[in-house]
Amino acid sequence: MGRLTGGDPSLLRRINSAVVLHALRTAAPAASPTLTDLVKVTGLSRPTVEGVVEGLIDAGLVVEAAAEEGEARRQGRPARRFRFRREAGHLLGIEIGPHRIAALMADLGGRVTGSAAQEIAATAPADERLDVVLATVSDLLRRSGVPRGQLRAVGVATPGIVEADGTVRLGTALPGWTGLPLGERLRRSFRCPVLVENDANAAAVAEHWKGAATASDDVVFVLAGLSPGAGSLIGGRLHRGYGGAAGEIGALHLLGREATPEEVLSTTGEPLHPLDEAQVARVFALARAGDERAEAAVERFMRRLVHDVAALVLALDPELVVVGGWAAGLSGVLGPLRAELARYCLRPPQVVQSLLGEAAVATGALRLALDHVEEQLFAVESTVTARR
Repeated sequence: MGRLTGGDPSLLRRINSAVVLHALRTAAPAASPTLTDLVKVTGLSRPTVEGVVEGLIDAGLVVEAAAEEGEARRQGRPARRFRFRREAGHLLGIEIGPHRIAALMADLGGRVTGSAAQEIAATAPADERLDVVLATVSDLLRRSGVPRGQLRAVGVATPGIVEADGTVRLGTALPGWTGLPLGERLRRSFRCPVLVENDANAAAVAEHWKGAATASDDVVFVLAGLSPGAGSLIGGRLHRGYGGAAGEIGALHLLGREATPEEVLSTTGEPLHPLDEAQVARVFALARAGDERAEAAVERFMRRLVHDVAALVLALDPELVVVGGWAAGLSGVLGPLRAELARYCLRPPQVVQSLLGEAAVATGALRLALDHVEEQLFAVESTVTARR
């Protein structure tokens, strides 16, 4: 491939186009910029801006806005105004979970325009689970009146260790998931890029975008459950680790040859099924009712969760810890975690509950798709989810 230089015409056109498009996209909704406005904001010459705008109109990304009423009444022809066509394409964010498939749709500005969800059995095989994913998406597209060809990118979030090409290297939470070429399988059904991410990583991105971590760039998100996982942002960038396995705190018990998470919360000596949330809920209900064995099991669970999170916090020194997942809503989770971190950390992080709740994972998948589009349209190289 030839070396790009500052004088490369195609590179300069792409940069100029990205600069103008970004200015239009970030303009206030009620203030469609004129050519003069765009010249001031971008620093480009008027002929350059005019040529770029015409090219963006031809590409369907920009449209001439109607003149304001006050301007139309003035003498002479009003200045032409332009706006970014957020409706020129759509994005999907999909969560593939043990019990639920959820999908969010957004326009090119990231505004959510539709959603769909469908329950699924935890024991469903991989092919059946993927069929439900596609059925959920088809239902959402049909109800929204959006042709499949209008999708610009699809983000997918799933439990497991996910490689860059979308293959699930290890996924014990879903049957038949380990080794599944998830990205490849889903790309057969879409005409746009499909990006696959770990669910805890996606939730961390979501909280940074629209949730409890919008003001922090060093964040740990804990997907608290029977076997917890975590996603981390370091300096505002998603940290996946060398092989995508960063944050797998649910495996820390293996280091000390301790009881598995399924054994920790058992009141009978028999391990719980890791995906049987009803069984887990019964243990917590019994504990609230004063059952001594259940109380002891819940105490063991809390102690393990606090230990796992503390290990990650000591390694990363985040400003903020966000706790989500089904265990986040349990009473007595945040208090012990704050107290334990205060014991071990020189500067304990803030510990808060997720603001997005069960929508966090799908919202993060949607942000993954939006980041990809921004990289393509706006020449943005430092998005939160960009791979190094």
